[in-house]
Amino acid sequence: MRHNFGAGPCILPQEVFKQASQAVLDFKDGLSILEISHRTPEFEGVVEETTKLVKELLNVPSGYSVLLLQGGASLQFAMVPMNLLPEGKTASYLETGVWANKAIKEVPAFGKANIVGSSKADNYTFIPKGYSIPEDSAYFHCTSNNTIYGTEMFSLPETNVPVICDMSSDIMSRVIDVSKYDLIYAGAQKNIGPAGLTIVIVKDEILGKVDRKIPAMLDYKVHIDGGSMYNTPPVFSIYVAMLNLRWLKSKGGVAEIEKENIAKANALYKEIDRNPLFKGTCAVEDRSRMNVCFVMENPELEKPFLKLAEENGIEGIKGHRSVGGFRASMYNALPITSVHTLIELMQIFAEKYQ
Repeated sequence: MRHNFGAGPCILPQEVFKQASQAVLDFKDGLSILEISHRTPEFEGVVEETTKLVKELLNVPSGYSVLLLQGGASLQFAMVPMNLLPEGKTASYLETGVWANKAIKEVPAFGKANIVGSSKADNYTFIPKGYSIPEDSAYFHCTSNNTIYGTEMFSLPETNVPVICDMSSDIMSRVIDVSKYDLIYAGAQKNIGPAGLTIVIVKDEILGKVDRKIPAMLDYKVHIDGGSMYNTPPVFSIYVAMLNLRWLKSKGGVAEIEKENIAKANALYKEIDRNPLFKGTCAVEDRSRMNVCFVMENPELEKPFLKLAEENGIEGIKGHRSVGGFRASMYNALPITSVHTLIELMQIFAEKYQ
């Protein structure tokens, strides 16, 4: 058995793979989902159901639109200031990792970026706290989960400034209050579906307040008016996302999957803290449930442990080069039995080398 701890594109439920593979062969009357027109009633129904499921699972309030776009979170780094940052104005950013840093780098093309807090000097090992957000900020941007470094934001600062959040790595993993956000964006390839789809949840009233000419493909209002089909959408990615969101709903929704995610994270962190060979890499209060980063007390033992893990079906735990060591990404579809397998190997390894 393979245990997929990959950071993304990542594990999805086996039943979703089976349903998607069947649709590749026959989605409707012998036509594959890969060849059917996106303008057919059947696929329009897929878009409608996917949008409805996002709203239902996250309890999205009225006054918000859900968009199914392309380009990943990386395109959103530019679309956000292009649509929301007036000329000459300043947006506030919290710098908590590589992706937050990349978002900041896109801002000068449209206005000014004010970094209100940063953990860069400490290799992003914690979430900054105690910072203030200027009231004249056009918006405040944060990244809720930092995949590379293993930190996660579990609360938002109090502010009257519009809040924008890159939620690519932890959306659908825990209950959130969408009303506290003005725009949420997320690449799908963690807890929603395969790569190629980007979810945007935007409060309608924050749009249309910049004077610049926005290219149609980069204008949120254009995509809202087009029902996420201004251009040909990522048909297969949306379809698989729909199947995955159905699966999540069948399990009891986000509140129930959060309980499973807490159990998985608690079990692995408990072993990291107990085992004399391993140690975590970030502040305990900011530890991510989705991406558990840890290293060896003795770096020379990392390659032998990685070899043992691979020999026992553990996939994708080699840490990002920025952190080293190991990273166990535990998205919604990863069963807790896989976590227990990893823990058992850590214990076996400790018995041999401590």
